[in-house]
Amino acid sequence: MNCAHCDTPLPGWSRRDRLYCNNKCRALASYYRQQGGISTPPRWQHPAIGSGDPVLRAAARRTQELGEAHAWDPSTTSGVLDGLVTVLDGRAAGERVPITEVRSRTHRKVPKARLVEVLADLDLLDDDATPAIRAWIDRCCDELPSGFAEPVRAWLLVLLNGNTRARPRSPQTLYRYFGAARPILKHLAEQRDHLREVTATDIYAALDQLRGKPRNNAIGALRSLFGFAKKRGFVFADPTTGLKANRIDANLLPMTDTEIRDVEQIATGPAQRLIVALAAEHAARTGAIRQLMLDDLDLPNRRITIAGHRQRLGDLTHRALRAWLDHRRNTWPRTPNRHVLITGKTSVGTGPVSEPYVREWLGNNGFTVDRIRADRILHEALTAGPDPLHLSLVFNISHDTASRYTTIAEHLLADEEEQPPEQ
Repeated sequence: MNCAHCDTPLPGWSRRDRLYCNNKCRALASYYRQQGGISTPPRWQHPAIGSGDPVLRAAARRTQELGEAHAWDPSTTSGVLDGLVTVLDGRAAGERVPITEVRSRTHRKVPKARLVEVLADLDLLDDDATPAIRAWIDRCCDELPSGFAEPVRAWLLVLLNGNTRARPRSPQTLYRYFGAARPILKHLAEQRDHLREVTATDIYAALDQLRGKPRNNAIGALRSLFGFAKKRGFVFADPTTGLKANRIDANLLPMTDTEIRDVEQIATGPAQRLIVALAAEHAARTGAIRQLMLDDLDLPNRRITIAGHRQRLGDLTHRALRAWLDHRRNTWPRTPNRHVLITGKTSVGTGPVSEPYVREWLGNNGFTVDRIRADRILHEALTAGPDPLHLSLVFNISHDTASRYTTIAEHLLADEEEQPPEQ
């Protein structure tokens, strides 16, 4: 290996020595150019920036602006500029770029999500791609016989798009509903040719293999499917009429000292400690933790607003917030995202972190945010007294939920009173 400037052989040199030689040679070359009156050669810039195509030149300028605003690294900006050259070259002014072309023509190293963001900002994007959820519905229904596929596809599309009497559901709801019903539908399709041939006996026989939450999820999905099918005339009678899901006993009991120590040990990072603190001290739900904004924090006055409910900021959460905000500021100093919790992926945008980000690391260790939250509410009911109104005001929960925790607390307190005193 030789020096790029003086061609000095550099075998066995350390990286530091090679950089020193290159920098010294570069400085000497600049000095001699100044002494000889030779102008410094212009720095290289991407061809898209000085392109003769006004559309491409404007897109390149907008890319630089978005990159600076969202703190893109130079390789991301350069990759987007490469993609713009590919998709805008030879295209007439104002002509939109199909999103399928963005995905198929550009190089694999081009950050396609950022390229799509730039084209959409310039109103040059034509979203001609089939939504992923629609493609998923088609794939799922193709697995079923025609007598089942047609009503199931119509059912899933109504769940997705809604109608005059029902609001659209999220893709997660479709995944959960069809995931619960799919094994049963495949089993029924082996015995019947059409959904209208399914009887209540078939339904009960299929459900006999399930217990607990999977059974309840399947019952909810099947009732939704057959209720829709009867209204649309796909079936003559609803075989799920009278089928009810058993209430799952949540078995809400206070967390043991061992469980609390286990949670403390697995919450090692600043983000994990903040999630646990919000659930353990303020009984915050997963959605409220994800949607918490910087504007909801009032650290000088020790106040926090969670899901629209302003309350005093606890000591544990205050310490966790300060540690996390210091980490957040040092790691992503230029992020435009105003959510309190962010990741490397969400730091370049404005959206919240994903639900699995909040749930999975706890769930993998046998705990959930809901379990910690329930323990906090139950602890308040045991210490301050089983008063539903008090719980509703403190945690901003419904009266029915507060009454359920109150009932559990009353049973626990009654059990303690019945136990004989220790001798």
